[in-house]
Amino acid sequence: MDTGKPNQVLPRLLSLIETSKRLWWQFFDWLAVVSWSYLVFVSFICLIIAGILGLGSIVPLLVFSSFLIKSLAGGKRKAEIAADAASVRANMEALERRVLEAEMASLQAQIEPHFLFNTLALIGQLIETEPEQASIVHGHLIKYLRAALPQIREKGNSKLGQQIELCRAYLNIMQARMQERLSFSIDCPKELQHYAFPPMMIQTLVENAIKHGLEPKTEGGHIHIGAHLGESEIVVDVNDNGLGFDLQANEGIGLSNIRERLKVLYGFRAALSIEVPETGGAHLSLHIPV
Repeated sequence: MDTGKPNQVLPRLLSLIETSKRLWWQFFDWLAVVSWSYLVFVSFICLIIAGILGLGSIVPLLVFSSFLIKSLAGGKRKAEIAADAASVRANMEALERRVLEAEMASLQAQIEPHFLFNTLALIGQLIETEPEQASIVHGHLIKYLRAALPQIREKGNSKLGQQIELCRAYLNIMQARMQERLSFSIDCPKELQHYAFPPMMIQTLVENAIKHGLEPKTEGGHIHIGAHLGESEIVVDVNDNGLGFDLQANEGIGLSNIRERLKVLYGFRAALSIEVPETGGAHLSLHIPV
């Protein structure tokens, strides 16, 4: 007798029990979610096949048990499955939101040093040629940092008024760079400024308008930022009279990032719309639910 060979009976028995438990729960879950009409149809087919194969009373007993289990416990199990699915979706959305916040922090960390470097270089240049203008740009940079830094620290508590002031400071700096080639106007009612508003979205639209619409245009142009309260939403428009927007071209990282953030934060209740007026330029609107 070979006493050194391990006994395989117990592991196989445990494996069989585990497989049976898994199959039972899969069958139970199927019973819970399947419709009564489909269950009746499947049962009818099984009874016909069982009659042809001569399987006796096993299949009718299984069919009767299935109807009984679905009647007694199917509703509760279906509710548990729906709750589990909702919990998984909520966890996934929370995870996506954290990833997005991390991506935004990374994006800010990439953009702001570049923006700060160019602005400081401009100030250095103006100190030698136009000291008074250098002092003005320096003041605008301080206002920009005062508006931007609290948002980076607070993460998610941004207000529309903060975003507007951030854009105003940014546009003042860009105006110092482009001089008479850039003009802008802002119209944001005071009563809207305390509404929550996602950070860096308006500025991204403004940056996009300058980069693709106004800087390539020889004579430059004008940007107008307007905000108004719509039906259960805040609408912020960014209009420019630059070179326009190619609706067939790739939107680029900035606008794609805005769409992804809106989807994660608000689902289908928020939107970014893009229009190209016949008179030229571009009209981009953010629709944020309130």
